[in-house]
Amino acid sequence: MFKIIVCIKAVPDPKEACNIKIDPGTKTLMRCDVPMVLNPLDKNALETSLQLKEELNAHTVVLSMGPPEAGNIVKECLALGADEGYLLSDQAFGGADAYATAFTLAGGIRKIGLPDVIFCGMASSDGATEWVGPELATFLDMPVVTMIREIVECDGQWWKLKASLENGYRLVRVKLPAVLTVTREINRPGTLSFSGIIKARKKQITEWGIDELGLAPESVGLKGSPTIVSDLGIRESKREVEFISGTRGEKVDRLVQKLVDQGVL
Repeated sequence: MFKIIVCIKAVPDPKEACNIKIDPGTKTLMRCDVPMVLNPLDKNALETSLQLKEELNAHTVVLSMGPPEAGNIVKECLALGADEGYLLSDQAFGGADAYATAFTLAGGIRKIGLPDVIFCGMASSDGATEWVGPELATFLDMPVVTMIREIVECDGQWWKLKASLENGYRLVRVKLPAVLTVTREINRPGTLSFSGIIKARKKQITEWGIDELGLAPESVGLKGSPTIVSDLGIRESKREVEFISGTRGEKVDRLVQKLVDQGVL
């Protein structure tokens, strides 16, 4: 059976962005006080897998790394139609950058079993590095195509894809197994249904920690992250505002003269 793995991430709710805090010691996001939601672009990745599930009679697996609360987001994906859910959760995984995240996800994928295709959202709303997909492909020794906005052909071992570029797109043929990252243009994600929620109650989420994956503590989480935030500070931006008085014509003349004086015109 054709097998798909979708890597998803539980991110802080963008509506609560003003309440997100940063740990002054580790300089990483403190997520415990902010509700978590499914990363928006991962919704597109999941929807892509669900459409292919029907077309190819595929088996869809959802994989996430995060705190125990992220299990609710995995459960949401099961309610949307995924067949299996896995959560990689351990204090040792905390503070991971994109590199350590991809390394840990790769360990989870190897334990699950390599699929025919892996889907990821192009980026996460909290990090927006766009690195996890390509780094995951490197760890798994798979080809990767990023920023996919359309799957043109998915018949057989070679797929034809349309990937976004600035002011255009490129047509790519890739041999499976491969890692594919998608943009929001690829589809419109579905919504939860009552029947899906009921079915998801019978589906179990498998949770693995560092011991189950057999990974070294120094290779994951903050210890395994080569990205170092040396300092954080608040940058103030101040602007001087001047109100121009007079009639409409006088205002125009004075504004034009000021622009000339500043070298703008």
